[in-house]
Amino acid sequence: MDAVTPDIRLIAVDMDGTLLDGDGNVPEPLWDLLPRLAERGVAFVPASGRQLATLRATFGDAGDEMTFIAENGAYVVRAGIEVASVALEAAFVDRAVRRIRSLADAGYDLGVVVCGKRSAYIERCDDAFREEAQAYYAALEAVDDVLAVEDDVLKIAIYDFAPAEESVGLALDDLARTHRVVVSGAHWVDIMQPGVDKGVALRRLQEELGVSPEQTAAFGDYLNDLEMLDAAHWSYAMADAHPEVVARARHRAPSNLDHGVLTTIEELLGRTARR
Repeated sequence: MDAVTPDIRLIAVDMDGTLLDGDGNVPEPLWDLLPRLAERGVAFVPASGRQLATLRATFGDAGDEMTFIAENGAYVVRAGIEVASVALEAAFVDRAVRRIRSLADAGYDLGVVVCGKRSAYIERCDDAFREEAQAYYAALEAVDDVLAVEDDVLKIAIYDFAPAEESVGLALDDLARTHRVVVSGAHWVDIMQPGVDKGVALRRLQEELGVSPEQTAAFGDYLNDLEMLDAAHWSYAMADAHPEVVARARHRAPSNLDHGVLTTIEELLGRTARR
């Protein structure tokens, strides 16, 4: 760890594989930590590929005053008020969904989630896919045709029952030429507007709050966290992080199974208190 004493004012934290425990739950000690961070003037910001409704549900009443980076940076909300959002063009959504359908027809085992501001939408409704989608999208509607919904589409998410990095993640090179296509989990690929990522969203928050990268800590474990880590001087890769994340981060944190985010924050707070 750096020899200097940190002056942390902003902490951005990925959810799956980072903050959440092995059962996908918020570690219990976080509920005591959140008010302590608030007292110190430190903003704790969940930054996830999950939708806003899911993040709000995860944090309950505590989320009323929190800031969230949702949909991998496409939607930023602070204390219930939108800070920024970036929607996909309708013509591109049509092209991308039809491309994904063509891959499914060719034998890829895929499900698509069209992620709008109001809700997420699926047209594949078997139990296996619905279970995966419901884990990340609390506001989820099954429709006959996802291209017929009327909503601002922030992101298109694809669940691949094969390892995504070696399967659909490679098959979408044509879409990646014009838009951001990122492998966001072992089986998930997200498609967004170019220039949309957690790092851009975090830098926007830094400007909004008057916080520098040197006053920012960030924790992540997967490829969609890379730009967020770049935006924070105190950047941490979790113990089980993707190799590219480990190479990019300045520091390491223990596994999410060992509450690595919380123990590292406590260490940072302790160092601040001893100044």
